[in-house]
Amino acid sequence: MPNSKSAKKRLRQDAVRRTRNRAVKSTIKTQVRKVREAITAGDVATAETELRLAAKRVDKAAAAGVVHANMAARVKSRLSAAVKTAKGK
Repeated sequence: MPNSKSAKKRLRQDAVRRTRNRAVKSTIKTQVRKVREAITAGDVATAETELRLAAKRVDKAAAAGVVHANMAARVKSRLSAAVKTAKGK
């Protein structure tokens, strides 16, 4: 347990940030799942719109420091490659 006033404040701030970060990561995972489900269903148009939304959310999370920039790039690259492959079929 924190003893100093600043340590107590830091604990409160960390709790708020952890909650916010977990929510952002959860929305990213949900969006990625929607893209993959659309690809599996063969719905390329939906997959492309969901991909744009996923890329936007991943970029915002990376800009805020919630996820690493390389992680964001990797997710976007893999999803776009999957959509491109589905488009070709």
